[in-house]
Amino acid sequence: MSADVATDVTGGADVDPGDPRRPWRAGPLLGVFAAAGVLTSADVRVAERLGDLTGEDDATVQLAAALAVRAVRSGSVCVDLTEAPTLAAEGSPDDPDAPAQDIALPWPDLTAWTAAVRASRMVADGVDGPADRPVRWVDGRVYLDRYWRDEQVVRRDVDARLVGLLDVDDTALRAAVHARFGRPQDGRQRLAAATAALSRLTVLTGGPGTGKTTTVARLVAVLRDVTGPGLRVALAAPTGKAAARLQEAVNAELARLAARAADAPAPLTASTIHRLLGWRPSSTRFAHDRTHRLPHDVVVLDEASMVSLPLLARVLDALRPDARLVLVGDPDQLASVEVGAVLGDLVARPVPAGPLPARLATVLPADVPDAAGTGTEDSRDAAALHGGVVRLVVPHRYGHELGALAQAVRRGDADTALELLRAGGAHASLVEPAGEVPTDDEVPTIRGAVSASGARTTAAARAGDVTGALEALGAHRLLLAHRRGPAGVARWSALAERWVRQTTEELQTGPWPPGRPLLVTTNDRTTGLSNGDTGVVVADGGGGVVAVFGEPGSPRLIRPHRLPAVETVHAMTVHRAQGSQFQDVTVVLPPASSPLLTRELLYTAITRARGHVLVVGSAEAVRAAVERPVRRASGLRFAR
Repeated sequence: MSADVATDVTGGADVDPGDPRRPWRAGPLLGVFAAAGVLTSADVRVAERLGDLTGEDDATVQLAAALAVRAVRSGSVCVDLTEAPTLAAEGSPDDPDAPAQDIALPWPDLTAWTAAVRASRMVADGVDGPADRPVRWVDGRVYLDRYWRDEQVVRRDVDARLVGLLDVDDTALRAAVHARFGRPQDGRQRLAAATAALSRLTVLTGGPGTGKTTTVARLVAVLRDVTGPGLRVALAAPTGKAAARLQEAVNAELARLAARAADAPAPLTASTIHRLLGWRPSSTRFAHDRTHRLPHDVVVLDEASMVSLPLLARVLDALRPDARLVLVGDPDQLASVEVGAVLGDLVARPVPAGPLPARLATVLPADVPDAAGTGTEDSRDAAALHGGVVRLVVPHRYGHELGALAQAVRRGDADTALELLRAGGAHASLVEPAGEVPTDDEVPTIRGAVSASGARTTAAARAGDVTGALEALGAHRLLLAHRRGPAGVARWSALAERWVRQTTEELQTGPWPPGRPLLVTTNDRTTGLSNGDTGVVVADGGGGVVAVFGEPGSPRLIRPHRLPAVETVHAMTVHRAQGSQFQDVTVVLPPASSPLLTRELLYTAITRARGHVLVVGSAEAVRAAVERPVRRASGLRFAR
């Protein structure tokens, strides 16, 4: 772009001229959007470079491409041009603490803009457009072409897996389901196992504590019963921490089943999805793909809400066409930090029921009454089944009050959520600060919870009580949405550490005082620790200390000098806490205007608690969170 048509966008009283997110120079149109904070330097430079490579100098087409780049950074797969003007009010996906400036933006006329995009040499128009263009327009949505292709992989393979049923003997399946599940309260667990036996795709969803992992273990046992002992099963999860918990929980349940049935199949090993596929450093490709398939007959992916669209596309590429895929997760939780909300899309997309419901109705026992005793829950659920989706709804882990609060948030019912929080019951309560964010002297409840948990952890750690220290570590956790700012982890973690030191009279200045809570920030094969694992420093009884990780019943002890990168974890983001459970949780909400304050964030935070959740924030913040679902643009949930 020539200098005489470039605009300097680094000026302005509120703009840092050294901010790398702001382009130094940009074309007149892109420059206005960059100055407003809607676009960053990366968005502008990619769009301009694509224009140079394809000979496209229309600034409105480059704007569409830049918005598609921005969409990917914010987790969306594409950008819908009809909704693009709303982006100006959402702030930057890179810096939630710095919302977009209030500048009137010169949005192109939608009709002319769409025509220009579709006619551009940069853009492939429609699903049958040229394959060598970097941007694609489909049904009003603008994609970077690689993400459109990933979306097509998922759509095509998922649809193919829902066509036809596997050849399984109905009598053997009925007997296996009855033997492995007996007469559970939740007949949908049976439904999930039968679905996995008959279909090449099962999507097992449900909130925390609804028995998803238990169902997975029994589902595997049913599949072994009906297919034989040689069944090759892979367990995988997005993170090492989630994989370790999946392996431990599934094998524990399989061991209980084996003791009851007098059979002892080999325990299963879980891994990260990247390790399952054969991750190659410095490459976007994996060892397993369409030319080198995974050998497994069944692949179970846990915490599927955290799986990005490109990663699921690579999994589907690597699966044998006849293999079963079981996706397990909660679509109402926070989605992947990368591109897409693929689990939510698969649950929401319209799919014809196909032959599965009728087959299930003949296989499932007819003697499992529902909670009201009015019929067979299995049969009713089978009739409503679509896309292999089975939602578990009976909570087993926490009480009615927490469950009711979580359901109110999930439904978007802000009035009920506020009513339950303000009632201040045994399992949920609300503290409303005078301002948007509580000050230091407004948080005696938070200080009391943090200090009590920290004091108990420190006392057990000083005494060398490994089990007690790990139990105390999981007794309470302080969760926040932001990393920085008045409602961020940096501020509240420092406050929490000060409170704990004052309570425990900790004077030691060394890096490893007993009771220091630890968060692992990188994967480490040598120690077996994974990014997101939490532990605590404990006295070893001989004048030294040891870091302890894992569950209280099966701790892992590692000397400090062998630890990978760790940080002190008196507080963490809600995203970091995903997949973890604590007895009590305190959630400090940011102001209602924060773009991070969403329904999924509040739901995820609330459901981390088994016993009690304390929400600290204004009524406006609670209402904003409940009424603001995450908006991730995608074409996957729409019928084609």
